[in-house]
Amino acid sequence: MQTAEIRRRFLEHFASRGHTVVPSASLVSPDPSLLFTVAGMVPFIPYLTGREPAPYPRATSVQKCVRTLDIEEVGKTTRHGTFFQMNGNFSFGDYFKEGAIQHAWDLITGTVDDGGLGFDPEKIWVTVYLDDDEAADAWKRIAGLPDERIQRRDRKDNYWHTGQPGPGGPCSEIYVDRGPEHGRDGGPVVDEDRFLEIWNLVFMQYELDDVRSKEEFRIVGDLPMKSIDTGMGLERVAYLLQGVDNLYEIDEVAPVLHRAADLAGIRYGKDHDDDVRLRVVADHVRSGLMLIGDGITPGNEGRGYILRRLLRRAVRSMKLLGVEAATLPELLPVSRDAMSASYPELATDFDRISAIAYAEEEAFRRTLTSGTALFDTAVQQAKRAGTPTLSGEQAFSLHDTYGFPIDVTLEMAAEQGVVVDEDGFRALMKEQRDRARADARAKKTGSVDVLAYRRLLGEHGPTDWQAYETLRTDSRVLGLVAEGDDDAAPRPAGPGEITRVVLDRTPFYAESGGQVADAGFLIWDGGRAEVIDVQRPVKGLVAHQVRVLEGELTEGAELTAEVDREWRLSACQAHSGTHVVHAALRQVLGPQALQSGSYNRPGYLRLDFAWQGALTQQQRSDIEDVANAAVRADHAVSASWMTLPEAQAFGALALFGETYGEQVRVVEIGGPWSRELCGGTHVRGSAQIGTLALTGESSVGSGSRRVEAVVGLEGFRYLARERDLVRQLAELLKAPQDGLVERVSGMLSRLRDVDRELAELRSQQNLAAAGQLAGAARDVGGVAVVTGAPAGLTGGDLRTLALDVRGRLGDRPAVVLLASDAGGKVALVAALNQAALAQGLSANDVLKAAAGPVGGRGGGKADVAQGGGTDAAGIPAALQAGESAVAAATGR
Repeated sequence: MQTAEIRRRFLEHFASRGHTVVPSASLVSPDPSLLFTVAGMVPFIPYLTGREPAPYPRATSVQKCVRTLDIEEVGKTTRHGTFFQMNGNFSFGDYFKEGAIQHAWDLITGTVDDGGLGFDPEKIWVTVYLDDDEAADAWKRIAGLPDERIQRRDRKDNYWHTGQPGPGGPCSEIYVDRGPEHGRDGGPVVDEDRFLEIWNLVFMQYELDDVRSKEEFRIVGDLPMKSIDTGMGLERVAYLLQGVDNLYEIDEVAPVLHRAADLAGIRYGKDHDDDVRLRVVADHVRSGLMLIGDGITPGNEGRGYILRRLLRRAVRSMKLLGVEAATLPELLPVSRDAMSASYPELATDFDRISAIAYAEEEAFRRTLTSGTALFDTAVQQAKRAGTPTLSGEQAFSLHDTYGFPIDVTLEMAAEQGVVVDEDGFRALMKEQRDRARADARAKKTGSVDVLAYRRLLGEHGPTDWQAYETLRTDSRVLGLVAEGDDDAAPRPAGPGEITRVVLDRTPFYAESGGQVADAGFLIWDGGRAEVIDVQRPVKGLVAHQVRVLEGELTEGAELTAEVDREWRLSACQAHSGTHVVHAALRQVLGPQALQSGSYNRPGYLRLDFAWQGALTQQQRSDIEDVANAAVRADHAVSASWMTLPEAQAFGALALFGETYGEQVRVVEIGGPWSRELCGGTHVRGSAQIGTLALTGESSVGSGSRRVEAVVGLEGFRYLARERDLVRQLAELLKAPQDGLVERVSGMLSRLRDVDRELAELRSQQNLAAAGQLAGAARDVGGVAVVTGAPAGLTGGDLRTLALDVRGRLGDRPAVVLLASDAGGKVALVAALNQAALAQGLSANDVLKAAAGPVGGRGGGKADVAQGGGTDAAGIPAALQAGESAVAAATGR
């Protein structure tokens, strides 16, 4: 039975039993702690853990997975594969143990004619957790399994949890007896090679805490919702049903293995070492195909490094098998054909996938030859010295100059009986990364004198700029210009160095007209450089700022200049989106809303335009609606060249602040609907812009406003975040989403009413307090002195109270000094009437005396002064100090 057929039967079996068929998630894991999706249940973790409500009670999927912890074991065992597929069925509070067992038994033992997999029921063994009598009884009742074929195992084998506090539970594993030729009898507890596990049914029923290891945890109670999470290894089932010995020999993998054997002129099964290499090739080619298909590209970090490592291990294994020619062009199409029945997108996207893979092989093949020579020399020197160790410097040179992953160096060293100073290597790698980060912070333009560029322009003429026609050119390096090297002789640039490169032709868009420069790579024989900026330092010349990643870049080098396709597409979406927003502004606001500046980068745009006053919410909505209507209409986007007068007569908008040559480029979107002079790159049709969402509107000066928007995938993500926010607010407020405005408006109205009531209450309390304080006035040298410490009043309320008290003291000389502790901060107010002022007293003097004990200060007019402090414990002393100041001033 073919693997794609097993996959189809699995999904149809569960779909016919009420399960929602969920497509495989990407190999790029949504969990930031994981590089890849490593298990079939990863996309369902939010539902299984209860963090999110499940959108369906039952689900089934065949999930693409990649595990890379055991790359070195690939090919050596029957079980280790990098890429694999996990069939799964899931229940979120629906059926439980009995249902999971019934569904599994029906599928694995159902006849082929009835849509089952046709396994012999007499060869099925299962394991359950030690005390899980419920699962054991279900196996007996549903499958009729005898006790001897239901084996009990401990937490190490038959318990599952996430490794963190949360849900977990026992599991039941299903095994197939492969026969006595594969090992001893006695079930999986005796021999897991003969008795091969094909399916694990996890019963998530307990809340776990104090999780210290797989076996050490504490069960704190039952989950409110019991769930099912199962995983059936598709490749394992395939090699059992196809009658082969391991996953490398199934229909989706074996064609690559046999084609590799043909290329090497050997026969699979004849030599153990050759067989291991062939299995490595078969696994890694398939894994590379699937990873690139999901958008991963080779690189030096993270997922990109894993992909690079897999492809280079495959290439080197073929070289060890004696194949000197390029092999991926022979093997990758074979893997595509084997996998397309399950993943048809591999065929439709194969041009992109193959281009990435083939370029990686070519880069590695060029470095492998020269790097191997260096490696062999270093090994011979080490052995002659009697210390068979490669230094960290030697391993770093292989990596930095020749592109050898450290893993390849380690493998080659082990084959020669040599060890590698890994610590020394990693220390040098860290130094390089630190230097690279410092370089990235350097100014984009640097300190290069334009004389160097003018000299290159005079010698070679203008750059053949092909950004409109292609994303890839075969180019030659005309000159290298480093910062401060305007008169120096050209110097080659090595790994980690940043330099500026002038090519005879280039596909890279140079930053201009508000559009940022393209990103991409320069690739040459033995090396590669990342393009991090592109500018026009002098008219007619394009200069690329690059960081060399591998090899050495020299003047005169022949190379391939290649723009990052996704970067360019996103940049085109943003630039065309800018034109659409501009046209929408003019349609909604009128022709006076003319663009005065713009900036766009992949996924984002901003546009400045002439306008007085902020836009209303209705205007913003109208602008967004008009723009998205134009996107939906899929207006044709075209560009043509003409003279400036012709363009102006044609109705093309010339934008403020731009300068134009005799010949100008007119970009049209929907004909006259949007017609502007523009030198940027654009989409082919307005629908390609994708989602367009306005994110902000603000002032950038008198008579000028700015709108900001996101487009394409960024636009979708922005709206998705808004949707999630609305959903969360609706849940928090227990209101329907379309009733949120009314609910929040009502809440704000009630809050305003409460604020008014509180203000009235505080006023009444202050009136009462004022009377009490005035009645407690003391005579100090003929002056009525009132001191008090009402709690919880801020400066404004305390001032109001002090003035009220002062007014109640009549015409006799009066001083009021109040202090209040409001949340740990001290407020102070001193108020004097005219009679007290006539006696030479001052509110500032009183306040100054009181501020010291509370660690504060303040001031004001002679009749009212106000301040604050930080030490509430000093309030009694402050009041006493203020009263003492009055006594001293009156001579008492």
